[in-house]
Amino acid sequence: MSEGVDEAGWDVEPGDEMEPLVQAVGRLIKVCREAAGVTVPELADSLGYGEDMVRKIERGARIARPEFLDRVDTFLKAQGHVRSFMDDMSKARYPKKVRELAELEERAVEMLLYSNHNIHGLLQTEEYARALLRTWRPTYSPDQLERMVAGRMARKSVFERSPTPEFSFVQEEVTLRRPVGDTMVLRRQLEHMLEVAQLPFVELQVMPTARANHPGTGGRIQVLKFADGTGLGRTDGDFSGRPVSNPRQLRILDLRYGIIRAQALTPEESLVFIEQALGEL
Repeated sequence: MSEGVDEAGWDVEPGDEMEPLVQAVGRLIKVCREAAGVTVPELADSLGYGEDMVRKIERGARIARPEFLDRVDTFLKAQGHVRSFMDDMSKARYPKKVRELAELEERAVEMLLYSNHNIHGLLQTEEYARALLRTWRPTYSPDQLERMVAGRMARKSVFERSPTPEFSFVQEEVTLRRPVGDTMVLRRQLEHMLEVAQLPFVELQVMPTARANHPGTGGRIQVLKFADGTGLGRTDGDFSGRPVSNPRQLRILDLRYGIIRAQALTPEESLVFIEQALGEL
């Protein structure tokens, strides 16, 4: 029996709407394998994966990695039928809430993002994101952690969209000083932020801790504006922390963000501030 490796895919989240597709892909692999006269042990041995992992994928209990599907298609001579689901499984790998957020960000033409506890996800480096997610409780399993990190990094493709949305980030000073991971992780994170701030569609500002009298004390604020004039926003302090789309509620978030933006350092002053923070590490 092949011991193989346990890296052929990711667990399926209960209730995920992608579950039927994952199960259909598993059935397709099984049909192609049986049509080729190949047993599960033979397929596992040929690909270097454990038999149990292959069986889980065929049952739809595990999301197959794109590279796994590519190799299965080649080995079973499936004529591209299995390989055709690589993009779908690549999307399915991310947790449901990450996929939903990424879809909203893909629609946005403007994003207003105030963060007071951590550096915003769209600004995070991979190592910073991994170190940050390791602090969350209950602790993520290694598989869950990697899915969360991968999903967060995939969201950054929004910076490469055409046309690109307009981004406004306001970060509390404390988020630039907390050494998540370690000092070197923070250093590389701040260097990355300086690079992102150079993008023509990004405005990055810092709110100094000394400026206490602003509405950001109620928690983070996020507002996404869409091309049709609608929007979606959320804040920790109101609306039970749930996303809101009502124009009246969005005006409240717009008002708060506008005050925060006005009281923060200018983009130019913020770059100098981040450079100084780097020099102190």
